[in-house]
Amino acid sequence: MGITIVVILLLLGIIFFLIELFLIPGISLAGIAGMLFVGGAVFYAYSYIGSTAGHLTLVGAFILLGMAIWVFLRSKALDKMSLKTEIDGKNDPLKDVEIHVGDKGKAVSRLAPMGKVKINGHVVEAKTNDEFIDQDSEVEVLEVYKTNVLVAKIN
Repeated sequence: MGITIVVILLLLGIIFFLIELFLIPGISLAGIAGMLFVGGAVFYAYSYIGSTAGHLTLVGAFILLGMAIWVFLRSKALDKMSLKTEIDGKNDPLKDVEIHVGDKGKAVSRLAPMGKVKINGHVVEAKTNDEFIDQDSEVEVLEVYKTNVLVAKIN
């Protein structure tokens, strides 16, 4: 009867450890329960069966846990849970926006060093070289990139 209790506690502990490792991230109730079940199995084996059984249970717990993790990783269970889609979209905020070097506009927000500017009726993301530009300041486009523009304050 004592060996059955130890085996059941070990199996429950390993199941909870696998749940903790692969399904629930972080330290949660499953990890704590797994630790308690394995610890309870080792304690029960030492206390009620003998020291030899306790040693075997302790070593067996580590071996069984390692084998269970290895078998779970080798199985296709993780492949079924993983995401296999690819992202083929692009972020092109300046698509269909006509902005050229030398265009003038106004800062909609403070550029420190990034912010929003309104140029040719379009509000776009802008950046400066080193200076901060206050809101409602006049700016001039120095370069046009794919996602934003480089501007400088007009003095």
